[in-house]
Amino acid sequence: MTSEQRSVDTALQVGGQDDDLEKWLDEELTAFNTAAADGAPTESLSVRATDTTGDLVGGLTAWTWGSLCSVDMLWVREDQRHAGWGSRLMRAAETEAARRGCTHMIVSTYSFQAPGFYPRLGYRERARIEGVPGGHEDVYFHKRLGPADA
Repeated sequence: MTSEQRSVDTALQVGGQDDDLEKWLDEELTAFNTAAADGAPTESLSVRATDTTGDLVGGLTAWTWGSLCSVDMLWVREDQRHAGWGSRLMRAAETEAARRGCTHMIVSTYSFQAPGFYPRLGYRERARIEGVPGGHEDVYFHKRLGPADA
């Protein structure tokens, strides 16, 4: 029996949020992915919009990895929705992603959130995954960044 085939005594623990596990997995997977991508680092990206009183109007979090930027979360305060903040946040993220050398942007949204928003910014729908509670779908979008987006 080779070392890969030997069984190791282990225990499984199932639970809720585990910050230590999440941190460990993030570090290990980031190291693995960086090595597989010829050393391309993963970097956080955020865009924050505040009003004159300093209150949050909206924000975006994302990460860049080589030529890819992935938007994790985009939110705009309810009283400021439909005022162009979502577009401004996305454009700012695209500009920063392009500055970092990204040529591709990806984002997903649920079918009850904003699937009509991203095509107006030049994103193309790539997939819909069923199984979201309430009969909804997870909708995936992609955009190739070009010179006009930089």
